[in-house]
Amino acid sequence: MPTTFTVVPVEDSPLSETHDEQIQNEEDKEGPDTAAGPCSDDEAYRETCSLISTDHDESLYGKNMALYEEEMDSTPMVSSLLNKLANYTNITQGVIEHEEAESEDGIKRVTVNGPQMGTFIGVYLPCMQNILGVILFLRLTWIVGTAGILQSLAIVFMCCACTMLTAISMSAIATNGVVPAGGSYYMISRTLGPEFGGVVGLCFYLGTTFAGSMYVLGTMEILLKYIISPNYTVFQADTKEKEMTAMQNNMRLYGTGCLIVLSLVVFLGVKYVNKLALVFLSCVILSIMAVYAGAIQTTIKTTDFKICLLGNRTLQSYKFDKCVKTETIDNVTTTTQLWALFCNDTQDLPCDEYFMNNNVTEINATRSLFSGDISDNLWGQYSTKGVIVEKEELSSVSNSAGSSGPYVLNDIATCFTILVGIYFPSVTGIMAGSSRSGNLKDAQRSIPTGTIMAVVTTSFIYISCVVLFGACIEGVALRDKYGESVNRTLIVGTLAWPSPWLIVIGSFFSCCGAGLQSLTSAPRILQAIARDGIMPFLQVFGHSKSNGEPTWALLLTGAICEIGILIGSLDEVAPILSMFFLMCYLFVNLACAVQTLLRTPNWRPRFKFYHWFLSFLGMSLSLSLMFVSSWYYALIVIVFAGFIYKYIEYRGAEKEWGDGLRGLSLNAAHYSLIKLEETQLHTKNWRPQLLVFLKLDSDLEVKHSRLLSFTTQLKAGRGLTIVCSVLEGTYMARTADAKTSEQNIKAAMAKEKMKGFCHVVVSSNQRDGFSQLIQSAGLGGMKHNAVLMSWPTNWKQAESSLSWRNFIETIRETTAAHQALLVAKNIDSFPTNQDRFAEGTIDVWWIVHDGGLLMLLPFLLRQHKVWKKCRMRIFTVAQMDDNSIQMKKDLQMFLYHLRLDAKVEVVEMHAGDISAFTYEKTLVMEQRSQMLKHMQLSRTEREREIQSITDESRNSIRRKPCAEKPSPNVLKVPTIVLEKEAQLIHDRNTKSHAILNDKVTPTSDRVQMTWTKEKLISERNRHREPNMAVRDIFRPEWENLNHANVRRMHTAVKLNEVVVNKSQGAQLVLLNMPGPPKSKDGDENYMEFLEVLTEGLNRVLLVRGGGREVITIYS
Repeated sequence: MPTTFTVVPVEDSPLSETHDEQIQNEEDKEGPDTAAGPCSDDEAYRETCSLISTDHDESLYGKNMALYEEEMDSTPMVSSLLNKLANYTNITQGVIEHEEAESEDGIKRVTVNGPQMGTFIGVYLPCMQNILGVILFLRLTWIVGTAGILQSLAIVFMCCACTMLTAISMSAIATNGVVPAGGSYYMISRTLGPEFGGVVGLCFYLGTTFAGSMYVLGTMEILLKYIISPNYTVFQADTKEKEMTAMQNNMRLYGTGCLIVLSLVVFLGVKYVNKLALVFLSCVILSIMAVYAGAIQTTIKTTDFKICLLGNRTLQSYKFDKCVKTETIDNVTTTTQLWALFCNDTQDLPCDEYFMNNNVTEINATRSLFSGDISDNLWGQYSTKGVIVEKEELSSVSNSAGSSGPYVLNDIATCFTILVGIYFPSVTGIMAGSSRSGNLKDAQRSIPTGTIMAVVTTSFIYISCVVLFGACIEGVALRDKYGESVNRTLIVGTLAWPSPWLIVIGSFFSCCGAGLQSLTSAPRILQAIARDGIMPFLQVFGHSKSNGEPTWALLLTGAICEIGILIGSLDEVAPILSMFFLMCYLFVNLACAVQTLLRTPNWRPRFKFYHWFLSFLGMSLSLSLMFVSSWYYALIVIVFAGFIYKYIEYRGAEKEWGDGLRGLSLNAAHYSLIKLEETQLHTKNWRPQLLVFLKLDSDLEVKHSRLLSFTTQLKAGRGLTIVCSVLEGTYMARTADAKTSEQNIKAAMAKEKMKGFCHVVVSSNQRDGFSQLIQSAGLGGMKHNAVLMSWPTNWKQAESSLSWRNFIETIRETTAAHQALLVAKNIDSFPTNQDRFAEGTIDVWWIVHDGGLLMLLPFLLRQHKVWKKCRMRIFTVAQMDDNSIQMKKDLQMFLYHLRLDAKVEVVEMHAGDISAFTYEKTLVMEQRSQMLKHMQLSRTEREREIQSITDESRNSIRRKPCAEKPSPNVLKVPTIVLEKEAQLIHDRNTKSHAILNDKVTPTSDRVQMTWTKEKLISERNRHREPNMAVRDIFRPEWENLNHANVRRMHTAVKLNEVVVNKSQGAQLVLLNMPGPPKSKDGDENYMEFLEVLTEGLNRVLLVRGGGREVITIYS
């Protein structure tokens, strides 16, 4: 139903009018705006902003729309938008340049608006001109004679059906919105995306370029075969065997000259080509009308063209004047020129045996349309190269198989598939109308109507010509490709009325015009591809001269066209361009089918007579015709298309054109995500899907880029990778920072050649942001199962106390979410993707089993070139009660079943006494923890607390009575500390907080020993002074240490000693990460334990499993 709009006028108040006048006066004072619009200089951006402009006149709005005035810059008024939509025009690239004229100084250009044409002039006639041409006049008769009427109709039907289905799909695409600059290439590329668009664009360009070669070769064939005498050519043939070679050399030479002339015409001014287009089209129409007139004329009178047959063999009539062996003149019998060709001009010498045994017969080259002899040409007569063209209905005495006489021979081997490849170029050209969309009054209606009508008309012409040629022309004449049997006359010309020269001249100018059109449109297709920037090596061809002519693109087009001309045969060039056009048509049908099946909201073509099945049928038919025509050419073009696709994907600029394949990817991803979530992931399919936490500096740049390098080495581009970061604040305040951060992270990922997703979250604090990401990152079955982060190197600083708290909370949350955790310590010393380890080891310290992730990670790392030459070593720890020899055998067997190549070593850790160093480390840790607990107080209170801790440290040097009983919850350990040791502790406790960050290293003054009962007694006796009790030599603060902390520190110290002893020189150490304490009171102690555990190691990867098996011995 039609939509009715009602316009209701609203009167402005006087106040509004006064306000309008004030605004107008202010604008008049400011002067005219000389700035260009936002889309004036950016060609790519013009696609999205050509319809909507943010420029508006505030005086038009007044106070009636004051409610919306703050959004006027981004959302203009409907009245302004409708005005721009109604006046929107798109001029196809090159159309304006065709109509531009230069002034005398050669600099200033005068722009003339493109003409507005209707369906007939703008679409129908250009398509007719491009479809009808060289094949119709030069090869269709030969195809009918060779394949027969029935198979010829099959060839025509298949090719025309392919173009009809493609025209339907193209009409749907062309009417789904306005097609801006670029014409057919733009239409295809914006539907299929940059990768497929670039492939189709290049195929379309190469097909158009080789079409120019075919038209030039057709022009030269008409010139050399039917217009000028062979005696005026450069290359002459001495023998019959050299005629074909001489002909090809002449076509190469004259074709090159013709190409130069046509290129100069295009270079000097394309406007002349457009003005001559109507003349060339008139030649085509007149030639076709002459054929139909000649067919009608045969019902009254046949033409005078005769064919001379020797037995049933066809003779080259241009080499003799009369089709008789001898003739009688004044009662004297003399030999003719035909006799001389077989008998060397004398009657007495022996003649060719076949010539002597068979009579000469002369038949008409044409016959009446209603003669009933059409059945003679129903079936095909395929043959091999060099076989004589024979009329099978006539009998002959064949005593000799020689073919040395002036016979008409087949120049190529023929079969059905070869004829399909030669014929298909005759139905190309359906995109000529869509390329002129900028010149049309109503492109949405003209393109479908004109294109489909042109296909219907040309299909009728081809089908009717097949029937007329088979009914009106003799079979041997049809199989005579170059008209040698009819005195070097174009075969279709024998049927023309009133003269065959009408066909010759008309086809000559038709081929010239088609060649000019190809040389005009092909450079502009290449220029459109180059300006899109999807292939960097083509950027030079995007430039043009002052009047808009693509000079460099024209030079490349001429060079490629010359390659086709150097082939020297129209029959060999035709299958090449058939491949390129069929590939192009295949993707046009694919684009329409994809858009129809996906039902994207933007898919709303005005042309309604389309269906996805028709597009799929056209796509299948195009692919079938490619392999039917020439399977090896088809494979070459497919490989070429694949190479261009991968090149654009790897090196091309990223473009977002809203293509249909993006919707296909979304649908495929949706289906896959649902399927992944339906079933539980099997252990064999488990791989680390990483959620990478990145830190950003104050400039929002990536702080540790080596973490991305390590991720690339671990993933090798496979599986899911989500790189994320958290910004503190509110999203409204930090929206720009979030986008900047995301761009910086993506740039860093691209630099590291890392494939994955990027996500930046703005949260009130880091902890909540990390928690949100751990819970919600990913989608459906594609969720992360492991978290990768770097070690908080500055965790000891008081200003960064939140750093280690967030770190520990992240560990707890990953454990609760059953996700693995990888923590890279000393990340800045990890290798880049350009580094290569020539030797070294990856050491795995398998302390506890948490799913086998420790053994899987080195295997994945060794798949990358950085770690490929590193050997894998696995260490495990044996206690006193364990059989280390049996453990080693069992571990080797386990690795054998896992198909992992690694060296196994079992390290024994004996249950020794706790060392003094362990107590000292624990003491420093607990004193630091006590200090950190009071860091939240005011400065004065903080100083008092620090002073109290210092005083307590001083008082600890004093001796206490031995009778003092220890608390039941503390461990009492007899210890000796020297006076200098106590002073060192006091000094360390009274220093600033930054000094507390320094690592505690043993000094020469510190007594570090293991206390046994015997040593305790000896030390007491050695240090006992007169009148001094034993209890006076002990450190009382050690007696108050937490027993659990002492044991954990003991484990960290002993295990660190073993790991450093075995793996200090390893390229990477993987170690089980202990779990955080259940109570949050000991979080700061947990960080100290991990620090001691990894002290002295260069590269460490702490690993916590996700609570499930990730590696299996089963296949």
